[in-house]
Amino acid sequence: MNAREPAVLSPEMLHSARAAAMAQGRPAMALLQEACGLTPEELTRQLAALFCYPAWPMGRLQAASPAFDLLSYTDCAQRDCVLLREGGDAGDAGAVPVLVIGNPFAEDTLQWAGYAIGCAYTVALAHPDDLTAYLMQQESVQQAMQDMMEDGSHGETAGLDQTIEDISLIRISEDSSPVVKLVNSTIYDALKFQASDIHLECDAASLVIKYRVDGVLVQAGTVQGLQMAEQIISRIKVLAELDIAERRVPQDGRFKVRVKGSEIDFRVSIMPNIFGEDAVLRLLDRRALTEAAAALRLESLGLNDDAIAQIRRLAAKPHGMLLVTGPTGSGKTTTLYAAITEINTGRDKIVTIEDPVEYRLPRVLQIPVNEKKGLTFARGLRSILRHDPDKIMIGEIRDDETAQIAVQASLTGHLVFTTVHANNVFDVVGRFLHMGVDPYSFAAALNGIVAQRLLRLNCEHCAVDVAPDPQDLADSGLSAGDVREWRFKAGGGCGHCRGTGYKGRKAVAEVLILNDAMREMICTRAPVSRMKEEAATMGFRLARSAGLDLVRQGETTLLELNRVTY
Repeated sequence: MNAREPAVLSPEMLHSARAAAMAQGRPAMALLQEACGLTPEELTRQLAALFCYPAWPMGRLQAASPAFDLLSYTDCAQRDCVLLREGGDAGDAGAVPVLVIGNPFAEDTLQWAGYAIGCAYTVALAHPDDLTAYLMQQESVQQAMQDMMEDGSHGETAGLDQTIEDISLIRISEDSSPVVKLVNSTIYDALKFQASDIHLECDAASLVIKYRVDGVLVQAGTVQGLQMAEQIISRIKVLAELDIAERRVPQDGRFKVRVKGSEIDFRVSIMPNIFGEDAVLRLLDRRALTEAAAALRLESLGLNDDAIAQIRRLAAKPHGMLLVTGPTGSGKTTTLYAAITEINTGRDKIVTIEDPVEYRLPRVLQIPVNEKKGLTFARGLRSILRHDPDKIMIGEIRDDETAQIAVQASLTGHLVFTTVHANNVFDVVGRFLHMGVDPYSFAAALNGIVAQRLLRLNCEHCAVDVAPDPQDLADSGLSAGDVREWRFKAGGGCGHCRGTGYKGRKAVAEVLILNDAMREMICTRAPVSRMKEEAATMGFRLARSAGLDLVRQGETTLLELNRVTY
C-alpha cells in the first residue's frame, strides 16, 4: 500500500493493524495513520463508521461537560477515556452520558467501563490526540483538584510541613492531606502544560489558580473558602522556607521538587493583598534547559535571517556592549545564551552573573546572584573583572552602579552581553542616561541594541484560511488593499494545541547597530525622532515589521501581533 495515498479502511486492515500493534508494542491507531496516509479527522471518521460509533471532533469534546462524578478523572486518565454530558454549560444531568474513547481496539476499557459507570451510557470515538488534549485541559480544573475541592473546606493544616520528594498522579490521588494534594496537583498540571509560572490569586472568598502558557495567563481552577486559601499559601511558604506567620510584607524564596526523576526549581514570590496573600511560582526545569542549551542556536529562536546575521555580527565584536531589551518573558536571556553558545570556542574566558542561572553552559563560569549573602550584580561584576574574563554576560542591569561598571568593562577591552527593560531600542538610550551613565562613555561602549518580542504561532494542525477582521486591520493601520496578497490563517483549536489555536512561539526582533552618526546623537542627547530618522537611512526595521511578515505568511494572527507590539 502506498503510504502517501489516502485509503479506505477495511476490517482486514483493522485486523492487520491490531496484530502489528501487539507485535511492535505501538498503538494501532498510529500504525493505521502511518500506513494509510489519512488525516486524523478522516481516520477517526472511518474508524467510527466501522465500529458503529459516532465520531467526536475536538469542538464537540470542548462543548460537553465531564461527568467525573460518575467516572473520576484519575480513572479516565489511566484508561484514556472520558465520560461526558451534552447540553448546556454544565451538561444535562438527565441526559444519557457518552463514554468517549480514543482506542476502539481497547476492549478491556469498554468492559471495565460497563462495571465502573453504574448507569446507562453510549460510546463515541475521538482521535487519541484530541482526547489527550481534552484530558489535559480538564486536568487543570477537575482532575486531582476535584476530589480535594469536595472536602477541601474541612481540611486541616496537618501535613503542611511534608517535604515533597516526588510528584506523580498516583501520589496525588493517594495523598490524605487536601492541602498537599492541591499544591502537588497544581505543580503537576503546570509541568504538563509546560507553564512558565503558576499564579495563586486570593480574592474575597476563593483562591484562583492560573498558569502562564506561551506568555498568556490561563485560568486553571478555583478553590472556595478563605481558610483553604490561607492553608495553600502557607504550604507554599513552608516549601520555600518562608515565615508563615508574616502576612503583611512581601516574601521571596525558592524550593525544589522531583517529577519523573527530574529536579524542578521554583522561585516563589508572596505578595500581601486586601484579602490575604497572592503567590507566584516561577518554574525552572534545569535539566531540560541544560539539554536545550547544548543545541541552542539563534536559528532555533525563529528570528528572521537579517536579525540573525546582525546579532552574530554584534556577538563577534572583540569588545563593547550588546544590549538586549524587551518586556519580562520575551526571551532576552535565551537570545544572549544562543549568541554565547555560538561564540563559545573555548579560546576565551566567558563569565556570567545571573539571577537565577537558567541554562548551564559547558566551559562557562556561571555565578548566581545571592543578595541575602551580599552578592549583588554590582559586587559580583567587580569581582568578575579581576578574574581575567574575555566576555561577560550580566543577567540584567537593574541599578546605576551595575550600569556604570558594565560600561567601564566594555571600554576596557571586554565584550559585555546584558539585558535591560525598555520598550524599544531607542528607549534604551534614555534608560541608561537616566541612570547617570556618561553619554560619551555609553556611546563609545555600545555596539548595538536588540529589542525583541515573542509571538505565538498558529497551530499547524488546525490552522485554516480565514478572512481578515476589518477591526483588526484598522487597529493595525492596514487597509483591505494593503493585504490583498496576504494569506490570513487562524487555528480553530485541536488536540495538538490544547484547543487554543496556537502552538509554539517565535521571536521577532529589531536590531540597531550603532554608527558614528548615531553615537554623536547619543553624546549630544539628540531627540528620539532624529535617531529614528538616522536608523531608517541604515535600513533599520521595527520588530512589528518582522511580525507583519509572519502574519502575511499565515504563521500567526493580527490579533496576536497587536497583543505584543504596536
